[in-house]
Amino acid sequence: MNKKIIYLASLVIVYLIGLGIGYLAFPKASPEGLVSPALEEGLAKAGKPLVVINPSEPKNQTCPLNGLAYTTTEKNLWEKRRPLTVMIENHQEARPQSGISSADIVYEAVAEGAITRLLAVFYCDTATTDLVIGPVRSARTYFLDWASEYGKYPLYAHVGGANTPNKANALGQIKDYGWQGINDLNQFGLGVKECWRDYTRIGHEVATEHTMYCSTENLYKAAQKRVLTNLDKKGDSWTKFFVPWKFGEKPDGNTGKPATAVDFDFWKDYAQYHVTWTFDANAKVYKRVNGGQAHKDRNADNQIEAKTVIIQFVTETGPIDEEKHMLYGTTGSGNALVVSEGQVFSATWSKKSRLDRTVYKDSRGKEFVFVPGKIWIEILSKANTSVSYQ
Repeated sequence: MNKKIIYLASLVIVYLIGLGIGYLAFPKASPEGLVSPALEEGLAKAGKPLVVINPSEPKNQTCPLNGLAYTTTEKNLWEKRRPLTVMIENHQEARPQSGISSADIVYEAVAEGAITRLLAVFYCDTATTDLVIGPVRSARTYFLDWASEYGKYPLYAHVGGANTPNKANALGQIKDYGWQGINDLNQFGLGVKECWRDYTRIGHEVATEHTMYCSTENLYKAAQKRVLTNLDKKGDSWTKFFVPWKFGEKPDGNTGKPATAVDFDFWKDYAQYHVTWTFDANAKVYKRVNGGQAHKDRNADNQIEAKTVIIQFVTETGPIDEEKHMLYGTTGSGNALVVSEGQVFSATWSKKSRLDRTVYKDSRGKEFVFVPGKIWIEILSKANTSVSYQ
């Protein structure tokens, strides 16, 4: 039999088995009732504060990821952990997602067929809350390399992943990185307390692939059982090779141009994934519009905001197979735009290796100084000429 046919048949079998496991292990949550006591317990706790912060407690502790000021109580919680990176889909049928606005940093790139996927990095802003996040989706190889900037063993939550005989083989890459059974929080190895299926969370029933949600607190507990807190089994801190970006009161990136609105497509003629970031001069943040609609976080019903938006131009390769998998350059160097405080700045990016931090420099060659706040990193093809700002 043709090897290609055998390979495709094996993919179908694996998918059907996984789908069956998903239905059996992750029962449906619906308005009519919950079919599992464990699921009911998880849903009752998720999204609730773990610690109440005294309003008078000073915010004098700086988050190493976003530069914002937090209380000592919050720092005492986050510094016992390591960053939690989560694959969250951005299919138009999955919106509004849950938890994105609580991420310190978000990466966005195309997964396949012009549909973007998000890597949300949770650390400081979720220290005191058991957050519902999702829908959680499968791993993609390039997101693994960005997750690797947050320690050699960052917590990486996903639902399966690309399993191919080519460079898109994310599951093989997880194994090669030594993540299996350690920091790899694949949903297929977790229980309903960590992740569950909810078919009607966004108000109407959706397809199975849009239904997996997780609890940040229980994902952290799963990691702790694997002896993975802020330290690994060798006693090394996740911060051993981590280099924070620079932060200051104002963006320092040489000369900027006015940018009260920034528009771009990831792929041409796919309007449902068109992005607009609009500057709110009063709050001094950029608000996200996706596919012509305000992009909201269902947890708080608020529009997603970012203090800084980085548009990073990289090499795009693909689709490389029949599943339309893509590849994006994660190391090397290239051009970028930094959007902040109503301005856009020309910049460059560089990343020496998988474990190295991406460094952004301004047109003078100096490392960019960001304003403290949430950061979105938009990954576009370097051939993309559709970015406009005004």
